[in-house]
Amino acid sequence: RYYARLAAELLRLQQDVAVFAPLYRNQYLRDLPSHAIRGRRLGAFPPFTTGLIRALSAPLVRYGMSKWPAELVHETYFSMSGTAPRACPTVLTVFDMTHERIPGAFPDGDQTTLRKRCSVHRADHVICISEHTRRDLIELFQIPDSKATVVHLGVDIRPAEPERELNSARDTARPYLLFVGNRQTYKNFDRFIQAVAGSTSLRRDFEVAAFGGGAFTGREHAMIHSLGLGGNSVKQIGGDDAGLSRLLAGAAALVYPSLYEGFGLPPLEAMAVGCPVVSSNASCLPEVIGDAAEFFDPTDPSDIAEAIERVVYSPARSVALIELGRMRVGSFTWERCARQTLDIYRRSLS
Repeated sequence: RYYARLAAELLRLQQDVAVFAPLYRNQYLRDLPSHAIRGRRLGAFPPFTTGLIRALSAPLVRYGMSKWPAELVHETYFSMSGTAPRACPTVLTVFDMTHERIPGAFPDGDQTTLRKRCSVHRADHVICISEHTRRDLIELFQIPDSKATVVHLGVDIRPAEPERELNSARDTARPYLLFVGNRQTYKNFDRFIQAVAGSTSLRRDFEVAAFGGGAFTGREHAMIHSLGLGGNSVKQIGGDDAGLSRLLAGAAALVYPSLYEGFGLPPLEAMAVGCPVVSSNASCLPEVIGDAAEFFDPTDPSDIAEAIERVVYSPARSVALIELGRMRVGSFTWERCARQTLDIYRRSLS
């Protein structure tokens, strides 16, 4: 999504942009004009061909760029060797340092850090999507301060159609608290559920809707049941951006308990549709959210519960957070992201 939206905005700014993706599955590239894409979209890779297609991509991209030719290359992920033509400046975006800060959340033998380190040291300049990520990158990879610049992301989610907003909560029987995204270790879903289960009022008055992240695992079902939240009081719901927008519009609050983020889009997405935010005070979240949330210590379930209660049982606080959120999210646009990124390109070319 990031690279497709960035390319679209750069095209609107009259830049000559090409996305080199010989065979791709990225659905967001469908929103770009065909002349900006060097490659062919497949609905799915044929069985047992993913490794082969990945192995072929790099030489095909190098060949395509040599014929274009590129003046600057923005690499789209981490690799041991680059695809840019010789002497062509490169820019790289680093979204987070999760693999380095929380290595236990990933499989043994994961090579992401090795590839990332090679890519970062190879790049002429690195874009970080938050100041927190920038500081982590400089500390962990020992690069000069001058090599990394912060450019915040834009927000895509928009309010659902009014007549559909009225039905946004039909997946739940009672008012609900919304959790968005993956639920793996550092996302801290378990402590959020413990917080709800430990509050007599919250477990009585609210359900929990977990959007995205796939179906609950057996371990999650057992954890939810062990906390006495049986029945349908905690549900997993899938869907697209429109479905997320409707769920946000109907939620009593978005609760975002993550222990670590590179940026944290869901709180901003909630702000864009008028949903109050209750958030962890960890990593980059205060930087991105500003004063537009009720914050809590994500390691303390009782503090999480108390923060939620301060919002959902106070109409005045809820309305105030909605208004603060609407003002805050206006700063996070893809046009602004593209203009700041273009400034970095120009500096790298000078």
